Amino acid sequence: MSAAQVARLVDVDPAARPYYRALADGVRGLIMDGQIPVRVRMPAERHLAETLNVSRTTVTAAYDLLRERGYLDSRQGSGSWTALPDPATAPDNPWLSTDGDGLIQLQCAAPPAPTILRAAMTEAIEDIPRYGMGNGYDPMGLPVLRERIAAFYTAKGVATRPEQIVVTTGSQHAIQLVIGLLVGAGDAVIVESPTYPHAMDVARHRGARIVPVGISHEGWQQDLVAGAMRQSGARLAYLMPDFHNPTGALMEDQVRAVVVGAARRAGTMLLVDETWAELALDEVPRTSPVAAFDTDSRVISIGSASKLWWGGLRIGWIRTTAALARRLAMFRSAVDIASPVLEQLVVVRLFDRLEETRAERRRTLRASRDALVSGLREHLPEWTFTVPRGGGTLWIRLDTNATPLAEAAATHGVRVAPGPWFGLEGTLEGYLRLPYTQPPGLLAEAVTRLRAARRHGPTGTAVSADSLIAMV
Repeated sequence: MSAAQVARLVDVDPAARPYYRALADGVRGLIMDGQIPVRVRMPAERHLAETLNVSRTTVTAAYDLLRERGYLDSRQGSGSWTALPDPATAPDNPWLSTDGDGLIQLQCAAPPAPTILRAAMTEAIEDIPRYGMGNGYDPMGLPVLRERIAAFYTAKGVATRPEQIVVTTGSQHAIQLVIGLLVGAGDAVIVESPTYPHAMDVARHRGARIVPVGISHEGWQQDLVAGAMRQSGARLAYLMPDFHNPTGALMEDQVRAVVVGAARRAGTMLLVDETWAELALDEVPRTSPVAAFDTDSRVISIGSASKLWWGGLRIGWIRTTAALARRLAMFRSAVDIASPVLEQLVVVRLFDRLEETRAERRRTLRASRDALVSGLREHLPEWTFTVPRGGGTLWIRLDTNATPLAEAAATHGVRVAPGPWFGLEGTLEGYLRLPYTQPPGLLAEAVTRLRAARRHGPTGTAVSADSLIAMV
């Protein structure tokens, strides 16, 4: 594209400060909505600077920011070409931020370890000698853990045998295995919008065609889900019906039955993420696992130790048919051989204390949720949300755009995950996810910093909502 073409498309207020950031955000928005195509050569920095009547340093800084975010790919001697960032590796991905930078970390929704973890670890270490005579590799998972997980599902009304369980290295590994085995390039994969972002990452890497279905705090519109399956011919649908991340919605049994029936008619496999299922904080209607409505083995359930117990325990699981479980165990050799024995034994011990953990999580997460809700209503009443009855996150409708707010929040000492991370590129800019998995005092301080970020922006200078919108 010529400098004149870019200048005509980019609508940046000359008074915007810092101008280079506003220019970069303007180009980014044009790439995201398709007005500037991907893999198109951008004008030289000098030419664009002359056309915009700004310094070359300003354009260089804007190009540098676009490269950092993954929207420009530059090669010496060849110029700069537009690109789309890999959501899993882009430098501005909030999940890649590290502790120790002095910021309150609210980009991650995992809670700290429960008090019983130390005892479970100690007991697991005592169990290790009986497993030390073998080689430690079991692609299906330790039989003792598969027995516990199978009994867990059976107690919830879904009869399950240990051979139907594959132990994985976390729920993300489970998602990767299922999509990697069942989905090919060009296959349609249905996801909720918003949804857990790393599931979309896996589908993208497989070359799948992602089909979003919108949901809200009120939950799922069953006709939209059924229609998406029928019209897209989806190979697989990824759903999180239990305290959905990030909205907190809980799918009713009647909707679960309709969705399973629609999947049966459309020939769609259902990958059901139950990571948050055990974290009800209030009295909620009794629901059955989605697998309880399955009559032809198309529901694949996954779970994880990360939210109920601790994210540092990289143990998850898949519940499916015994035949598919064996195929998944064979397929995983391309990713890893087996999950860590010690961590599996820790989770075995934690299953023995399931009710104790549930009670502790209800007590601590409810206190944190109530503190966050109270702080937001007092200090940021312009933001709207529905208080979820379980899970660990608030899905907030903003009165401004999320991306510049997140950047401003970082300069005020709190790192957050803006809405676009939970949807397809360019969508959900009006939303922010805030977890309540941290202590109440820390959340109260985070709200204070967010209020300052909304009021003053990234530079410490007071800005209006209109100015924030112009920066995107």
